Amino acid sequence: MSAPIIDFQGWPHTPAGQYLLGWEAAQLDALVADMFGYHAIQLGLPALPTLQHNRIPHRWLAEQDSAVTPAVPAVQNEASEAALPPPAPASPTKPDLVTDFAALPFPAASLDLVVLPHTLEVSADAHATLREVERVLVAQGRVVICGFNPVGLWALREARTRLWTHLAGGRWPGRAYLPQAGEYLGYWRLRDWLRLLDFEVEVVRFGCYVPAVRSPKWLGRFAWMETMGPRWWPIFGSAYVVVAVKRVRGVRLMGALWKNTLARAARPVPAAHSNQDAMHKEQTE
Repeated sequence: MSAPIIDFQGWPHTPAGQYLLGWEAAQLDALVADMFGYHAIQLGLPALPTLQHNRIPHRWLAEQDSAVTPAVPAVQNEASEAALPPPAPASPTKPDLVTDFAALPFPAASLDLVVLPHTLEVSADAHATLREVERVLVAQGRVVICGFNPVGLWALREARTRLWTHLAGGRWPGRAYLPQAGEYLGYWRLRDWLRLLDFEVEVVRFGCYVPAVRSPKWLGRFAWMETMGPRWWPIFGSAYVVVAVKRVRGVRLMGALWKNTLARAARPVPAAHSNQDAMHKEQTE
């Protein structure tokens, strides 16, 4: 018997998924509210509307092309099937386009903001997707990334379940708590990737410090840990949100430099060598 499988489509409708989306929505609403520009896009996860509080005029929601989406393993037994949450209803938010996230249909340096809510974790090639984001972003453009922390409390609980299932020879199918598709990308690894692409990390927030319980009631009771976690055990947050800005070497915003130039030109310039000129005038007279 194999462990039950939960995909990224069904997991947001579990109690833990709802808790995570609530925390991420609160972080994203505060972070993107003051990000300006002309064009913004969210890649994936329509269940989490990340741009609803952003004031950029042109915003899109993109879904991954099914031809390049990693396949999710099928449930292999009735016990696993019973452990799965009910099928997720259709998302009320319809995507504006369906595309390959590693080949976006936008010209280079054309977007001001790109949001990746757990996008890299389910991407067929996470590094290629991040390179494509760097290509379409303008200088000083921002990318916002949400992901699971592989050393967080929830991920450690998942690793323990997999270990026990393996030691039992598959006879004890532990119930999965997190989505099984894709690969969790740790913050330190993500930061290295961003640095290689000339991104500068501006904001890092960890959250979801509550234990891996399945009841919405107990998730609410442990919510007080969200205020203690960042202070006492910050690296054990089960999820993170990262904001990074694209830096372009050799490019510097000049601002209203012409105003300073005109101001300097209008200033009176003192005459040089005034003493020498006076002596020369007396000699000639």
